[in-house]
Order: sequence, then C-alpha cells, then structure tokens
Amino acid sequence: MTNPPDEDIAEILRTQRTFAMIGASNDPSRPSYGVMAYMQARGFRIIPINPAMDGQEILGERVYASVAALEGPIDVVDIFRRPDAVPAVVAAAIAEKDRLAIKTIWMQIGVIHEEAAADARAAGLAVVMNRCPKIEYARLLA
Repeated sequence: MTNPPDEDIAEILRTQRTFAMIGASNDPSRPSYGVMAYMQARGFRIIPINPAMDGQEILGERVYASVAALEGPIDVVDIFRRPDAVPAVVAAAIAEKDRLAIKTIWMQIGVIHEEAAADARAAGLAVVMNRCPKIEYARLLA
C-alpha cells in the first residue's frame, strides 16, 4: 500500500475543502458522524452520501443517495465503507470526476483496495488509503 507523503496529504487537506462522505451516518456513536462534525468545525463542507437516508439531513447537510446524485463540485470522495464496496464507489467517482471536479479518493482506516486505488490513479486521482482525514488534519495541520 502506497500513500502520498505527508506533505501531499497536508496539501490535500489545505486545498481540498469539500468532501463527499460515502457511508455517512446520523448516529453520533458512529465514527463517520464524529469525523463529519470535526471536519465541519474546521471549515470543511462534508456532503453525506447514504442511499437509506436520501433527502434527510446529517449535521445540517442534505444527504444524497449517490455520488452521481450530487449537483455541485466536490474535491474528495471519502469512503467509510467496507473494502468490498470500494470498487463500485471508485467507479462512480471516476465516472463523475470531470463533472464534479473530483481530485482525491480517500479510504478510511481499515479500508484498503489496491485494485480500485490503481484504477483511481490511472484516472488521474490522488489516493489515500487506511487513513482518517480527522486524524491526519490533527497530526499535520492543527
């Protein structure tokens, strides 16, 4: 598994401020909820993606069913799903990359999928695996 160097991860977090969070939850006990709240408090826009909650709200943001349903630009697709769900998420991100100006695929701690990462890189996207943006922000920028 190869991740960008710390300087590149810090640059992603400095310049890419809109995340689509795949697998967002409205349950405060879930890690995705805590990460979303932390990142919002630091000026990030986190757009939740959860097909079971389409049209509802999490932390003041409308929930969308999929990346394809998003209307405006996003910088990062943040995947809070099991590794077996990653290829479909990455394929959807690649399909919408130009329309949504997607720059990075970010896989949360415990989420590693080398083949999907290779596909994303081949499409010109940066890839971060097995890392949490909340932890990386605190480590590199706070």
